[in-house]
Amino acid sequence: MQGFHIICMLALGIVSASTQASIYGYIDEQGAAHFATEKMDARYQLFLQGNPLHTSDLTTGPAKPALLRYLSEHPNLKKFEPLLRLASDEFAVDPALLKAVMAAESGFNPGAISPKGAIGLMQLMPATAERYGLQGDKNKTIEQKLTDPAINIRLGARYLRDLHRMFPNQQQLVLASYNAGEGAVQQYKNTIPPYPETRNYVQLVTQFYQLYQSQSPAARNAVAVFARSSQGLKRIFMTIPGRRNMPASPAATE
Repeated sequence: MQGFHIICMLALGIVSASTQASIYGYIDEQGAAHFATEKMDARYQLFLQGNPLHTSDLTTGPAKPALLRYLSEHPNLKKFEPLLRLASDEFAVDPALLKAVMAAESGFNPGAISPKGAIGLMQLMPATAERYGLQGDKNKTIEQKLTDPAINIRLGARYLRDLHRMFPNQQQLVLASYNAGEGAVQQYKNTIPPYPETRNYVQLVTQFYQLYQSQSPAARNAVAVFARSSQGLKRIFMTIPGRRNMPASPAATE
């Protein structure tokens, strides 16, 4: 498991130098974690805040320890680590990026289904999977196959690889395309579309990516402190303004 070092996210091209990119969160009575790019109500406490252009400007809030534990020690993250490594090696996609997308898309819930029909850990649309050659058969439909973590992670990594090829060295456009579709990005002349959901999504995933990508002795210590009771971790919900809340699941994550 990679350690964590809290650093500021890269410039996204959607915020000015003076904008403070923030993530808020809280843990509810049932033990589930909630994250959002805005303070949705009084329950949400600052998790991360910082100027994306200056790493020294990053600050952390009172919700940091418990929420960091969720992101670093969720049992499903550890469970799917081998699949993430395989997909990362096959398609040359940073495993930290795969983890960040998975966290934002499904909260590590393989049974997540969005209101629009996106399925699984990486929240893939059946049409996207079909484009990559996934077909239903007499035993399982495409939708059923997408609930298989191995299939879902592999296809998600392949899609991210192709988006990187389409938008080289422009990760903000890769993330925007993953959320809104590459057609929308191209429609707006290779810029992030002016959709609140997409802009908040890029901000959220970029912050998570920096967390998963970074390593330091202090971060490893933080992970160790909260590793002792990871079995108590439950669901993770992402509230992205402009989008309906976290995709529902027909079966709760263990």
